[in-house]
Amino acid sequence: MASIETVATITTKGQITLPKSIRQALGVDSGDKIKFHLMDDQVIVTRIIEDSHEDPSIRSFLSLLEKDIQSGRHVTSLPEALATKMLAAPGQCQTVQCPV
Repeated sequence: MASIETVATITTKGQITLPKSIRQALGVDSGDKIKFHLMDDQVIVTRIIEDSHEDPSIRSFLSLLEKDIQSGRHVTSLPEALATKMLAAPGQCQTVQCPV
């Protein structure tokens, strides 16, 4: 990685804004976590890559769903009216009433 040198100012609350060039170099964004490691008079900043939490019950449910889809069981077509509404508004988040 190329060397980047930049300055940040500490606020009265002890906070700093991580400069954009550093955020970009580390590949971090809002909500991401970074680690500070103090060595003598230097601070090493690294990003923390968290493993995503995986819920075993969701994994089991998705596995059952996948088996149903592969075998064709419990799989039906969407009602035509619902499919038409969904196709008419791609990318929009809305509630659609489904006939039962």
